[in-house]
Amino acid sequence: MDRLLEVVTAVNGVLNDFAWGPVMLLLLVGTGVFLTIRTRCIQARKFGYIMKHTVGSLFQKSDKDHGSNLSPFQAVTTALAGTVGTGNIAGVTGAIFIGGPGAVFWMWVSAFFGMCTKYSEIALAVKFRTKDENGVHKGGPMYYIENGLGKNWKWLACIFAVLGGLASFGIGNIAQSSEIAGAMNGLLGLDPLVTGVILAVIVAIVVLGGVKRIGQVTSLMVPFMAIFYILAGVILICMRITEVPAALSLIVTSAFSFESVGGGIFGYAIMLAMRQGFARGVFSNEAGLGSAPIAHAASSTDEPAEQAIWGVFEVFIDTIIICTITSMAVLLSGLPLGQAALDTYTSNGAAAVAAFNTVLPGTIGGTVIQISLLFFALSTIISWSYYGERCWGYLTHDSKVVNVIYKVVFVLVCIVGATGSGALMWDISDTLNGLMAIPNLIALLLLSGTVAKITRDYFRRDRLPS
Repeated sequence: MDRLLEVVTAVNGVLNDFAWGPVMLLLLVGTGVFLTIRTRCIQARKFGYIMKHTVGSLFQKSDKDHGSNLSPFQAVTTALAGTVGTGNIAGVTGAIFIGGPGAVFWMWVSAFFGMCTKYSEIALAVKFRTKDENGVHKGGPMYYIENGLGKNWKWLACIFAVLGGLASFGIGNIAQSSEIAGAMNGLLGLDPLVTGVILAVIVAIVVLGGVKRIGQVTSLMVPFMAIFYILAGVILICMRITEVPAALSLIVTSAFSFESVGGGIFGYAIMLAMRQGFARGVFSNEAGLGSAPIAHAASSTDEPAEQAIWGVFEVFIDTIIICTITSMAVLLSGLPLGQAALDTYTSNGAAAVAAFNTVLPGTIGGTVIQISLLFFALSTIISWSYYGERCWGYLTHDSKVVNVIYKVVFVLVCIVGATGSGALMWDISDTLNGLMAIPNLIALLLLSGTVAKITRDYFRRDRLPS
């Protein structure tokens, strides 16, 4: 058995290096560049319109009945619940320690093009989704691969569904449950097993209620957790406001610096900063991975582009706002950077706690991080339960038996993750999460003409310049 684990670990290591390596990261960002050209840079050209019709529409009361589907806002909060997670805090912190301040700049670059990638994913998800006998919308990469590219591509859709279904147990559950157990132990001193059981009960109540209940919960949880973390971050930045210009300057200059962080090979710094920035940016906002479109496809909106513009907002709030706040906290703390400095902490999350505690009085910073990690991780579990459900549903033609088995197993895995088991499963799912992007990116590139047409038609109907 030990020999088998060694082999599996070795194979997974090779696949992980590929899934999150330079070639795949360039493909992810490159696809965003290509789609930006095809849509004539919609994320910048229509940014004002997008903000007005997304965040601006939140203050407009609507009594519309969305039936068995999610409201546009519930769809985006469900997607944000899966997107805004531990990567926004721990992942970004690790990227800066390893890649230096310049990693933040490349994270912004990946986010800019990622806005168009996610816009395109969602547009295709809504256009090629299906509807069951109860009027419930179902969609995502597996559906726009099969329905958009044709039946001959069904094999590619199945590959995506298998990878997504398996990854839901790791990245969508085990990794998050572990973070929650750590946060609860730090806040209340709870035993991981107790936390796991409580978490399993909470997740069961939400997950067994179906997509409508998931949407209702995330529509309440996501705004609260985002505002809480953003507010804490703004206060932290204000306390060191005089140092902000220097920090921003450092981010830009370090992005093109030949001096590596914490020593190392001369000239290696740019590549390291770029790789860390791209990797953490993509891992954080999930643009191109194909997960978020599954939630957006459940929206009651009939117009693909109308729902797709929420994808631009989603990447903006996730990476440009939340990840930048984490970045500024680390840089304004003045903590030494480099792999050696990072190794002095028990985890990337512990390094983030140290950064916040350095600026905020007492241990307030650590409490903020623990509370944020708690809600970020819980929301991710809830939304990924739906992603996995849809992936397995696609593969089994929505078998009710498989659906029940999946939900039961998913709930029980919460306990496994909370008690610290399944480290290998987490590593494997990290790889699966990255590999999910391959079939999705192929579909995005081949269907880019459809995305361009959707965009032109939408703005022409609204009598807006396309």
